[in-house]
Amino acid sequence: MASTTASVDLPVSPDAVWKLIGGFGSLPDWLAYIPESELGEGGRTRRLTNQDGGVIVERLLAFDHAARSYTYAIEQAPFPVTAYRSTLSVHEVSGIPDASRVEWSGTFTPAGVSEREAEELFHTIYADGLAELERTVRS
Repeated sequence: MASTTASVDLPVSPDAVWKLIGGFGSLPDWLAYIPESELGEGGRTRRLTNQDGGVIVERLLAFDHAARSYTYAIEQAPFPVTAYRSTLSVHEVSGIPDASRVEWSGTFTPAGVSEREAEELFHTIYADGLAELERTVRS
């Protein structure tokens, strides 16, 4: 199984960041690559449409508002992986008031590509998404 993690430190309180990104349907609020998110099954699934019209269906596996974290699995996507599981979380930065660290991590099994290629793909997705989040909170 392959894995990758990306993180970003932001000059915004963890609660403020979580308010922006903590909703399972909130990706369009901070990630331009996903302009559309439709929740289903009482908020347990989301059907995402990317900028190219591609569809990604994900299932919420765990949600912890107090810990500012949620975990989800991909059920349908144009990615070369199976058994995908990812967590998005917001943490306090020790010793720095009103700062937060956002971490996006995932595990998956490559399908038709090498482990390195799959890890690079998702690391790029996570890092680019977090860079976009940083631009959003700084504007």
